[in-house]
Amino acid sequence: MMALPAAEMVLRKAFHTGLAGSTTIVQHLVLVVAMLGGAAAARDDRLLALSTLTYYAKGRWAAAGRALSYGAGALVSLFLCLAAWQYVQAMRPLGKELALGIPVWAVQLVMPAGFGLIALRLVWRAGSSWLVRALVAGLAAAAAVALARFAPEDPSGLRWPLLAALLGLTALGAPIFAAIGGAALILLWTQGEPIASIPLNHSSLTTNPTLPAIPLFTLAGYFLAQGGASRRLVRLFQAWFGWFRGGPAVATVLVCAFFTSFTGASGVTILALGGLLFPVLTAAGYAEATALGLLTAAGSLGLLFPPCLPPILYSIVAGGTAETSVRMEEMFQGGLLPGLLMMAMVCLYGVWKAPPTEGRPRFRLGEAWGAFWEAKWELLIPAVALGALFGGFATPVEAAALTAAYASFVEVVVYRDVHPWREAPAAAVECGKLVGGVLLILGVALGFTYFLIDVGAPDAAVAWATRSVHSRVAFLLAVNLLLLVVGCLMDIYSAIVVVTPLLAPVARAFGIDMVHLGVIFLTNLELGYLTPPVGMNLFLASYRFEKSMPTIIRAVLPLLGVMAVGVLVVTYVPALTTFLPRLLRGGGP
Repeated sequence: MMALPAAEMVLRKAFHTGLAGSTTIVQHLVLVVAMLGGAAAARDDRLLALSTLTYYAKGRWAAAGRALSYGAGALVSLFLCLAAWQYVQAMRPLGKELALGIPVWAVQLVMPAGFGLIALRLVWRAGSSWLVRALVAGLAAAAAVALARFAPEDPSGLRWPLLAALLGLTALGAPIFAAIGGAALILLWTQGEPIASIPLNHSSLTTNPTLPAIPLFTLAGYFLAQGGASRRLVRLFQAWFGWFRGGPAVATVLVCAFFTSFTGASGVTILALGGLLFPVLTAAGYAEATALGLLTAAGSLGLLFPPCLPPILYSIVAGGTAETSVRMEEMFQGGLLPGLLMMAMVCLYGVWKAPPTEGRPRFRLGEAWGAFWEAKWELLIPAVALGALFGGFATPVEAAALTAAYASFVEVVVYRDVHPWREAPAAAVECGKLVGGVLLILGVALGFTYFLIDVGAPDAAVAWATRSVHSRVAFLLAVNLLLLVVGCLMDIYSAIVVVTPLLAPVARAFGIDMVHLGVIFLTNLELGYLTPPVGMNLFLASYRFEKSMPTIIRAVLPLLGVMAVGVLVVTYVPALTTFLPRLLRGGGP
């Protein structure tokens, strides 16, 4: 996936030609990565879940909850496997070819195979003994047979009981993809719609022409995390900013935003940098709670900067219709000033909370220059990404491939921090698990969105909003409140796929710019990473710093308030978002 787009770019510039079928091959490789990465994530118990009960339940209660929730995940995966098999069977007679004579259906077989593997892995993870696993497998199989053979001719009466049961199992710890995919399966089945529409939408999303940019940019971030980039960047920002009051907090925000822009606010920032930055902050005199809050909050900063994943995904999902379409480049341009504002507000909080008597190091030009020179190759990575993305000579996928190739070359060849045979494949595997787990959620979420569109939910939302809400100010306030709730209950990726098609037509009816809506959307979901009870960064900080969830939540609440003020500023000062896109389009400020 990295080599083909890079070669395509070089051949096009040098010889005005390309590689036949390479674009299609790369798009379908995303489907392969999504399914195999999802299966690997299930194997290692890395599938994302919303429940917090697993952090508190102990002993038999925890074991029972795990068996029930993972059994439910296995049952949903089994039905998704069946739906994917039906879809492949329907595609096979069409005779479409991928490239080099390879039929498309042969590649699509990875979907039923992947869902089948996930079902088996979830059964295995449901318990620690063969007896529990056999019991879970038997119950899942019995439930599948009962639903397939003994359901009434009109299953609509089962809709709400099944959804209620799924909600309860999600609260016990069922994976997010199982919760959303299960809801899509129940709604489609009880509506009389074919469940094969879920793998159809999953395939169409993962083979989107722009989507390969997501795993490729993520790969660049994983090479940075696997190598010594975190150590060099901490030294750099500490040398340049650590000498004044609040400087360690500013350095923390800068280095975290740098990392998050490549890792997609996935929590890798907290895991990779937490151990390095926490001692820096406490040694500078910061209270432990303040240090925990800064590191947890800073882990989601950088989400609006290129080449972060959520703006790319928003541009793909919002581009479903001509009226709501938005280019990826415009999303990054519109997110620059709001992203800097959010960073500045967290920095100011860090300066305010800095103890006046902290033992700050003196600024030493030699150390600052040495730190800069040591990290110079990694500091060029954003320039490579931005130059390729906005330079006009590369597509977004080619820009992502070039960035990943440069990051791997820097970490493997220049710094030699990543061994080419032992550690580089490990970085790719870890990237595959994250991307697979995310794309697994996105694929089934798109099936859920298909149902909402099929029953006319966007049109109903437009009609209700225009009838009940009479001003843009009130609508934007309602959007913020809705997204705050969504951020509490859903991860950022599934929220983008499910909620964007509902909000975009309504926002359009109120004359709101789609880039502005996207930035409002993403800044609100940035808060979702910090919002109890299911903010992902709360879990990761609890795990990384070995602190209880209540301790982390208390530490983060002041930062949550600070960032909420930033969200309101971004919402009601649209010029922050629209200035750069309009200026760069030639339309003036």
